[in-house]
Amino acid sequence: MFPRLRGALSAVLIVLTGLLAPCATLAGWAMHGPADTGRYVATVAPLADDPDVRDAAADTLGSGFAGIVGEVTAGPVNGTVRLFVRDAARSFTRTEAFHEGWDAANRTVHATVLRALRDDATAGRPVTVDLAPVTERVRDRLAEDVPFARRIPVRHTAVTVLTAHQADRLREGYRVLDVAAFWLPLAAVVFAVAGIAVAARRRRAVTAAGIGTALGGALLALAVVVGRRLTVAELPGPVDGPAAGAVYDALTETLRTAAWLLVGLGLTVALASWLTGRYGLLPRRRPPAQPAAEPPPPRRTRTGP
Repeated sequence: MFPRLRGALSAVLIVLTGLLAPCATLAGWAMHGPADTGRYVATVAPLADDPDVRDAAADTLGSGFAGIVGEVTAGPVNGTVRLFVRDAARSFTRTEAFHEGWDAANRTVHATVLRALRDDATAGRPVTVDLAPVTERVRDRLAEDVPFARRIPVRHTAVTVLTAHQADRLREGYRVLDVAAFWLPLAAVVFAVAGIAVAARRRRAVTAAGIGTALGGALLALAVVVGRRLTVAELPGPVDGPAAGAVYDALTETLRTAAWLLVGLGLTVALASWLTGRYGLLPRRRPPAQPAAEPPPPRRTRTGP
């Protein structure tokens, strides 16, 4: 009965290890990847050259410039002007000024959101950001090549990034991730060691732990794929479609790599444990025993007649 109890307890601990491994990886990635402004900006910086992202940005910029032209001319914008503005916006996305503005806007928005998530004093208030400094910087950089760009107005408008309800929910989730990023990896290691230690057959427990870790990594990889479909489908407006997919892929690249590392690590441990159990502990063949040498016959002694 006692070995069965040990086996059941070991199985429970190893199953918990397999479940905690992907959760710990996800929490660690969230706290040390997208939650870091510098890493976030470095991750999304190459997207400024992605065709889908540039097309989405050109459409947004073109609509904004068309609105500005309409206000200046105090009349509707005809098709020719709108076509010219769209082509100009597409040409702008291929300039160095667009790359600088892309990095500056992402840095400003990310730092503002992160600051709001870490500050409890902002509870109940929406997260807004003023992109006027970024617009002014882009305008000055663009004016070096296009002189009339100086006429582009810079407006100080608070752009709502997150509503108050969304910000409060994300703030709670951020606190949970902050705690989970430390305790989940520690709990996974403790459960794995304990599950192996209490097992009646420890080598089998090591093999099971490796298989469980590999399954957890595969589950995490599947969750990333499903999350991509759900995220892209729920995004409205000009950010949906291929552009949103490109951003999602860039942000989750390290998470996908971590998931496959879990799969590789788990399978390696399981295979090594199985091979050493099958071939590493085989009894050595003893050489056949040599037959005992027969004692020499006794010498005959001569006796006198």
